[in-house]
Amino acid sequence: MPPEVISFGCRLNLLDGDEVKAHAEAAGFDGTIINSCAVTQAAVREARRAVRSAARRHPQKPIWVTGCAASLEPAAFAAMPQVRRVLPNAAKHDPAAWDAPLAKPQPPRQARARALVQVQTGCDHRCTFCIIPYARGRARSQPIAAIVRRVQELCAQGHKEVVLTGVDITSWGADIGEAGLGVLVRAILRQVPQLPRLRLSSLDAVELDAQFLDMVMHEPRLMPHLHLSLQAGDDMILKRMKRRHTRQDAVRFCARLRARRPALTFGADLIAGFPTETDAQHARSLALIADCGLVWCHVFPFSLRAGTPAARMPQVPQKHIRARASALRAEAARVRQNWLAAQLGSIKAVLVEEGYRARAEDFASVRLIGAPQPAQRILRARIVGQD
Repeated sequence: MPPEVISFGCRLNLLDGDEVKAHAEAAGFDGTIINSCAVTQAAVREARRAVRSAARRHPQKPIWVTGCAASLEPAAFAAMPQVRRVLPNAAKHDPAAWDAPLAKPQPPRQARARALVQVQTGCDHRCTFCIIPYARGRARSQPIAAIVRRVQELCAQGHKEVVLTGVDITSWGADIGEAGLGVLVRAILRQVPQLPRLRLSSLDAVELDAQFLDMVMHEPRLMPHLHLSLQAGDDMILKRMKRRHTRQDAVRFCARLRARRPALTFGADLIAGFPTETDAQHARSLALIADCGLVWCHVFPFSLRAGTPAARMPQVPQKHIRARASALRAEAARVRQNWLAAQLGSIKAVLVEEGYRARAEDFASVRLIGAPQPAQRILRARIVGQD
C-alpha cells in the first residue's frame, strides 16, 4: 500500500507533502505521515486530531509526524502513544531520514490543476505574532535555473498555470545575490513561453521591486490577482506587529496598481484581536477592506504562540477576538459580493480545475454550466449568475 500523507497549512507545506510521499514510497513505508502546520494553536490541535484519527483507521500501521508543529513541539508529539517517529522540517527532505535510497526522488506529478513551485523557504523578518520563522529558519532562495527547469517540467506535463510559493516569496533572491522577485518572474516568462498563466502566493508589498510592479501592470500572463500580507489597518498595531508598512502605504499601493490595470483584484491576510487592539483600532482594520478593495480576505483570529513577542503583550479577551473576526469576515463578504455582482455579463478566461470547477484569472471560482470539461483546459466563459 502507498503511504498516506496528510498535509495541513500553506501551499508550501502541501508541496512539501508531495516530496515527503516520494521519499516514503522509495523507502517502502506503509503507514501514515502527518505533515503538520503550526501557524495557530488550532493548527497544532488539528495535527493531534489527525494522529488519533489515523490510529483508529489503521491501528497496526506506523504514524510519523513532521512539519512545522513537529519542529516546534517534538517532545509533545513524541509523547503521543500513537506516534512512532517525529521528523523536524530540517530532516523531512533528507532521504536518509526515511531510510530511502540517497538519490533524491524525481518530483512527483502534481494532481492539482494549478501547479505549485517552491521558490524559497524561511523568513528573516520576525513579525511579533509569527512562529513560522522558528520552524522554517532563515530565508533561503532557490536558484533561477532550478525554478525555471521545474516550471518547464510542469508545462511538459500539461499544466497551464503555475503558482510560485514559499514562506516569504518577496524576499526571494536577497541571499543569493539576485536583484528581487521581478528578476525571477521575468526569467520564467521569457524562458518558458509555453506557460499561459503565472500566479504568486502571498506577497509583502513593501518588498516588491520596480521591475515586478511594472510586469504586474503590463504582463498579461502574470495573473491580475495579488494576495497581500497586510494583517491590520491601524498604524500602531502594525508597528507592534513589527510590520514594515503603514495603513496609507497599503491603500496607495492598491489604488496605484488598480489605476494601471483595472482588472487587478486584491486579497489579504488580516488578524483580528491582536494584543492591545482597541475598538477604534479594529474599526480601522475593518475600513481597510473597502479602502483597499480587498476581494479575497483570509481572516485569522489572533492565536497566541508561546515564544513570540506578541505572547508577552496584553491580550484581548477571546470573546472580543471572536466578535472582531466575525465583523471582518462579514465586511469582507460584503465587499466580495459587490465585486461579484459587478462581474455579471463579463467574459473571463478560466482554467478548468475539474469537471465543472474553474478558476478565473482574477482568482474568482467559477462553476461551469453544461457538460463537464477536462482539467487544464482554458476557456472563455460568460458570467451569467452569482452563487
